[in-house]
Amino acid sequence: MAAKDHSLADDLRGFATDFAQVWRDLPSKPLLGLTVAVWVAVFQWLGNSVLGYVNTPSLFGWWWWCFSRPARAEHDGPINWSHLFDSDESYMIFIPLVVVGLLWWKRQEWVAAPKRICFPALLFLVAGMALHCAGFMVQQTRVSMVGFFIGLYGLTGLAWGVAWLKAAFFPFCFFAFCIPLGNSAEMITHPLRLLATRITAAVADGLLGIGVVQTGTTLWEPSGRFQYEVAAACSGIRSLTAIFVLAMIYGYVMLRQNWKRLVMLAAAFPLAVISNVVRLLAIVLAAEAFGQKAGDYVHESAVFSLLPYLPALAGILGMSRLLRDRRAEPAAGKEATP
Repeated sequence: MAAKDHSLADDLRGFATDFAQVWRDLPSKPLLGLTVAVWVAVFQWLGNSVLGYVNTPSLFGWWWWCFSRPARAEHDGPINWSHLFDSDESYMIFIPLVVVGLLWWKRQEWVAAPKRICFPALLFLVAGMALHCAGFMVQQTRVSMVGFFIGLYGLTGLAWGVAWLKAAFFPFCFFAFCIPLGNSAEMITHPLRLLATRITAAVADGLLGIGVVQTGTTLWEPSGRFQYEVAAACSGIRSLTAIFVLAMIYGYVMLRQNWKRLVMLAAAFPLAVISNVVRLLAIVLAAEAFGQKAGDYVHESAVFSLLPYLPALAGILGMSRLLRDRRAEPAAGKEATP
């Protein structure tokens, strides 16, 4: 036990040493700290114009209201903390930690890169402010949030240069997952529901011989043994987001070329659809074999809810194996050949 405690203490001391070294090597910290503080203050006091929904001028206050809204019984009522992470967008609060973790993982690459003041990076700041002004005028706080992250990216580039901008681009893209979609997600969830329902009905009827009929987003058995409505919560948006984030993380860590990372991202969508179809098929199979209650059990079971992620994980690992950089191994005795 003492050895384990000693090992943990060594790891913590090693992390503290690495962090202190990285912090000392970063230039222009006062400049970056001042500009980021001013940028944050702008969005704290003039970040949100949609005061009819949440009465705060703060972009961050608006974001917190969007994040915690599913845990409120009323519009501005108290938060039921036990339901804070029940929504499909509860992952948002962890995204900044993911960004910091990825930057720390690749720290050797960007710490060694040359860093100098880069005034062209102010173009990102101008673009971010332009987006915020547009979002503020048309009362689209999500647009302002995009502008906030673009401007933040530009400020770090101003202090640390082009090499940093290149190294930080992919991690900063993760901030897109911090933007709450709200009712706008219906533009994504409805086509996903239709697609998953159509594929499930085709596989069940054509391959498994189960007479399932599709009507819109409803699956039903003609004799009335079972019927399921693929609701918005079953659209697969949560698994789609999780698989996208997983593919982005795995691609960033394991792959070097950006085009390979983009291929990994493109594969995330069909993997998410396949995963959702697997879950729906499991429900149909249980209902066909044991009745509606068995299908309901599979639908509500926390264990079976993990089933869709198995084909997605297998697909991500398979894609990574195909795309991974292969380094040529020198043939034995080749260098000795005259």
